[in-house]
This record gives sequence, structure tokens and C-alpha cells, in this order.
Amino acid sequence: MRIAGLFAGIGGLEVGLDSAGHATVLTCESWPPAQAVLRERFGLVPSHPDVTTLPDLPGGIDLVTAGFPCQDLSQAGKTVGIGGSRSSLVDHVFRLLDGARVPWVLLENVSFMLHLDRGRAMERLVRAFEERGYRWAYRVVNSLAFLPQRRERVFFLASRVADPADILMTDAVEPSTVATGLATHAHGFYWTEGTRGLGWARDAVPTLKNGSTIGIPSPPAILLPDGRVIQPDIRDAERLQGFAADWTGPAETAGKASLRWSLVGNAVSVPVAAWIGQRLREPGRYDRSRDRAEVARDSWPKAARSDGRRRVTVEIGSFPVWRPRQPLTDFLRHPGKPLSLRATAGFLARAKASRLRFEPGFLDRVQRHLETMLGNSAAPATVRGPAGLALGSG
Repeated sequence: MRIAGLFAGIGGLEVGLDSAGHATVLTCESWPPAQAVLRERFGLVPSHPDVTTLPDLPGGIDLVTAGFPCQDLSQAGKTVGIGGSRSSLVDHVFRLLDGARVPWVLLENVSFMLHLDRGRAMERLVRAFEERGYRWAYRVVNSLAFLPQRRERVFFLASRVADPADILMTDAVEPSTVATGLATHAHGFYWTEGTRGLGWARDAVPTLKNGSTIGIPSPPAILLPDGRVIQPDIRDAERLQGFAADWTGPAETAGKASLRWSLVGNAVSVPVAAWIGQRLREPGRYDRSRDRAEVARDSWPKAARSDGRRRVTVEIGSFPVWRPRQPLTDFLRHPGKPLSLRATAGFLARAKASRLRFEPGFLDRVQRHLETMLGNSAAPATVRGPAGLALGSG
């Protein structure tokens, strides 16, 4: 298939699809650091800087990919709607589709997309495809099926020429479970949390994020079996998304180095896109016994499909495959940065003041990491968190 990648970011969808034998012939991306990555990594593939000024798609496009901000669907609904006033970015996706009658469209977005605007955003999206003669299917897929990162994203596939369920809904497995312990396996968590959640991940990292604000990196923490608490190196973060190490390096020519975390956090996991690309080459056959009740407009399930007449819930999990993998400690190739004294103290203060339940021994190990950091610094013997909780060695 010939692919036009809209809202391409650093090319996760396109890299994965290309690895399955397809060919990206156009990218479109507006953020300069991401543009720098696309220029370096996609060579001679033409790239347009703004979807709103892209006049049309090249001839012979078989598949359009897009990962527009999910809030944009709400914006579309506040005006005339998708295909109406052209006031939102998603409008331009349909403007381009209307001019080219592309047979396939693949969208990726956060799972919150299903609940946005109490389901009305998804209703607007699927209705826009249905009005244009597309059948569609979508499914929440967890990148933990392929890599040691727990990351759930919605993959929405629409087609004028075939049943998208034959692509997205034919692979399903139960993930393998491995006994883990704090002394034997690494565990990822959000050090920025501690009051409402933790993002706890056994032998994996929680979802890589784009940062608290643009330019402020927010990598997760990893508790190693030896008791150290680190933040992964950006090169390992890239690998945790399926990219080659230093994939985002060219972004430093267009902005500060910390922006690379935002690029990685916003990206699509490459092996998930590769799996979809392979199924596009070799479709399966959807088992209709997975069909369940019709979809309610205000309640969108984790998987659903439309055959052009009915929209039905699909009973299927978020793991299409389960790829054997090495332990996270062996996956990491680059020395991580120790979680700082201030970050560790703040996390412990929030955690000890919260009502959350933690893995037995977890907070003790983080406490020992704090004491090690205190011993390596000129800081006072006791550090107090925002709640006034003493976190020093005493």
C-alpha cells in the first residue's frame, strides 16, 4: 500500500507499516522538532508542514494514517461538525479523503477518545466515515503485547473495499504471566504520582508520556532489583516504543534535548503498527461469534465494528499477540539517571500521606534509595516533603 501519513509525529505508524512491506510516500507534521526527525529518518519522502494547507493527497494513495489530538473531535462538535466549517484539524482529514476516495484509513489515539464528550465525539467520527461509505472497526491494543511498556491505544481502521474486522479482530491471545518479585525483576512506576495512582508495571514501564508541559520531560521511574531507582535513558525510551536508539536525535537541531521525551511520549508504538501492516498484507477472517450487543451512542466499548448496517460491540482483549521478551533489566542497554533526591523525597511524601496500597517492601526500597542519595549529597540529613513528613534516615 502507498501511505500518506498525516499528523505523523516521528513516524511510528509509518515505520511499522513500512517494515511490513508498505511504502510511505508523504508525511505531514507541523511541529519543528518532529519535522527534523522526519527529514532525517524518511530521506527523500516529501513532507508537508501543515495539514490545513495541504491542498490534496498524491495520486494512488491506498492508506491514510492519522493521529490527530482527540480533543479536536470535541472542537468539531462545537461548530458545524466534521466536514462542516473546517474549524478543526480533523475536518481536514475528511476534506482530503473527500478529494481522493482513499480505500483505507488508519487512526490512532488515546483510549480517552472513546469517552470524550460522553461518547458524542466518537459518534461524530464514525458517522463521518459511514456517510462516506466506509466500514470500520476499532480496538484498544496494549503495546505490552510486543514490548515491556504498558500502553493502551485505540486503533481505528476504516475501509471502502474490505472488512476492517478481518485486519484488527482476527488475532487474540491471553498474555503470559511470569512470577515477579522486587528482588528479581524491575518495576516501573510514575514518580510524579503517589496520591491517586502509581502506574505500577511489573517487569515493564508504565505508559511513556509526552511530559507535564511542552519541554518538561516526565520519564517514569524504574525500581531495579538491586534497589536503585532510575529514570530510563532517552535511547531506551525510544527502544521501548520500538524505534532504534537515538531515533529522535535530529530533534535537537530544532529545539532543546528535553523535547525528545515529548516526541517519544506522543509516538505510536512501532511493532503495533507493524502487526497491523502485516495483517493488511495477509488478512484473517473475523469470527462473528465475537459480536455482542449493538453499540450505544453514549457508551463506546474497547472494541467494536460496523458492517455498514449495524454497529456492534466485539468481545476481544487488548493483546493480539504475546511476544516473548527478555526481562526489563536485560532490555535496558543504557545507564539510567538516578531518581533525584528531590524527586524521591516528593514521591515518598505523597505516597506515605496517601491511602494507596503498595507492593510490600516497595516504599522501604525507595526509602533506602533516598538515603543513598542523601549520602551522596551535601543535603541535610532529613528531607521534608510537602506534607511536612520526615523522610530522612531517622
